[in-house]
Amino acid sequence: MILKYLKSGYQKFKSALAKTRTLLGDKIQSLLIGTINEETLEQIEEALYQADLGVDTVQQLTKKIHELYTKNPELKPPEYIHALENELIAIMSPQNPELTLLPADQGPTVILIVGVNGNGKTTAVAKLAKRFKDQGLKVIVGAADTFRAAAIEQLELWAKKLDIEIVKGAPQSDPSAVVFDAVTAAKARNMDVLLIDTAGRLHTKTNLMQELEKIRRTCTKVSPGSPHETLLVIDATTGQNGIDQAKTFQKFTPLSGLILTKLDGTAKGGLVVNIQRQLKIPVKFIGIGEGADDLAPFEAKSFVTALFE
Repeated sequence: MILKYLKSGYQKFKSALAKTRTLLGDKIQSLLIGTINEETLEQIEEALYQADLGVDTVQQLTKKIHELYTKNPELKPPEYIHALENELIAIMSPQNPELTLLPADQGPTVILIVGVNGNGKTTAVAKLAKRFKDQGLKVIVGAADTFRAAAIEQLELWAKKLDIEIVKGAPQSDPSAVVFDAVTAAKARNMDVLLIDTAGRLHTKTNLMQELEKIRRTCTKVSPGSPHETLLVIDATTGQNGIDQAKTFQKFTPLSGLILTKLDGTAKGGLVVNIQRQLKIPVKFIGIGEGADDLAPFEAKSFVTALFE
């Protein structure tokens, strides 16, 4: 039984990984049908690299296949696939994908959403807000992306659609001031969760990254211990650049987790494995479509199964 997903939900999850599965799972299974030799291993290795699994993981998986064949040349493809699945799950499992949510009497839980422009931060905020509201939690959002009036308007439209409260400031106003007001309002109104949308910032611009430190300090000043989660939104189609983004953001504000968007638009879904192996930061949610409900909690076994099933 696939963990956490109803059949319909899992099918959507599986569909989002179709491009990666075609490149990785389907190709490897076809290669394993024949004799395993150096040429076969090179082709398997190439498929693993193309899926963006990363050097260390590719070498580990290729070595595993070679070892299995050496010990038992009569193994069938499903046995190889099962071994590869176990290796991948073991790589990702040490990372905890669960969100930290405070008990109702200790709230609000403050969640800071960060990332570069175009990665889908505002939409991720809205999808998380809907998820929490559907769980019966009282949710408020803070529109701290004051550099783009369109971002404030977009989040305001989502707030109206979801019937949740929003705290916003004027365009070009101090984002830290908006964060101060948002955390203060969340506490005063006894909210369970506050989601803060921040401006998209190039990870190569030090001054913009330093502003995140100020926003984080503001959260802590108003609500000690917050933000309780800082989630970096990464566009899965960016590959290695997404890892570079995470490394830079981590220097300026400790990241507790990642949200991978646009996973359905790339064959490089192996980035999920690569990024957790390199950075030791858990992927907590993955985007599996454009709908308001299309943000799935990450679970290693379901992810790996969908790659090879």
